[in-house]
Amino acid sequence: MGRLLRLLADHWPKDTALAAKCDTFVGDIDSKGHSLPLRIAGGLHALALQGKDAGLTTVYPPNQTSNEALLEATLKALHTHGAFLTDWITHAPQTNEVRRSAVLIATAHLLADRFGLPIKLSELGASAGLNLMFDQFHLAIGEGYGPQSTVTLSPKWSGPFPPRTELTVSNRRGVDLNPLNSADPEDALRLQSYLWADQEERLHRTQAAIALNTAELDQDDAITWLQGRISAPDANELHMVYSTVAWQYFPPDRQKHGTTLLETAGAQATENTPLAWLSYEADDNPHGAALTLRLWPGNHTLNLGRADFHGRWVDWQVPAKLP
Repeated sequence: MGRLLRLLADHWPKDTALAAKCDTFVGDIDSKGHSLPLRIAGGLHALALQGKDAGLTTVYPPNQTSNEALLEATLKALHTHGAFLTDWITHAPQTNEVRRSAVLIATAHLLADRFGLPIKLSELGASAGLNLMFDQFHLAIGEGYGPQSTVTLSPKWSGPFPPRTELTVSNRRGVDLNPLNSADPEDALRLQSYLWADQEERLHRTQAAIALNTAELDQDDAITWLQGRISAPDANELHMVYSTVAWQYFPPDRQKHGTTLLETAGAQATENTPLAWLSYEADDNPHGAALTLRLWPGNHTLNLGRADFHGRWVDWQVPAKLP
């Protein structure tokens, strides 16, 4: 994909419908805006995954090819599939990186060890909900966590291992402005298209997670949805609210309102109705994402360390016990 995008930067076909469509975008087109390069790359990969363009499939991994052949096939595809690609880029990229669940598994074990309660899960910006199924994945660090599974996570782990304890998920639900139904072939294609063709292991892991997925999702503004989700806590249940590289894209006013909602709910939390808010999000440090846990009762803010945006490594900096 790096080679492909560099070639397109130098040989952008201005006579295509896709180029005309891109010209209509207003504002930032990079990763903090419309992410147009990502959308274009995803659309081309979707064509290759579907086998809709034989020339493109021939130059995509696992096949090896020259820059000249890659460029020739790509330019031809851009001219041939203008309607498909112009429609494709009208939708924001959808990624559901399953390896981020390594942090979710570790955090859930930490919380279960502290409170000994069933866990209610609420994911904000859940995409297709694959990371709502983290208790069904196997985290292969130390002696291992979770069941043996078709989804195994093996991040490079530094720092102490989380406590080993029994996890019980009592309820799982997520929200997204545009949730994907992983059981729908078109939505499953979109999930896979943003995993690059030379990342075979990542593709297989996502396909396995899709096969396991039974999470329920709602289409809504995340903060509006959250207000209803935390309004009536159940006794003897811990509520774990989390986002993985999603909160940072919420408008500032929604972030502020969401923080107020969680702090207000947290002020009412008890040992029998604890509330945990895990943030796995970018900050000013370019080295991965910050892992921050806010915990009530007690209004504790804990730095859990950092993790790679794609979950390839975790630097876990957590005390053995929570306050």
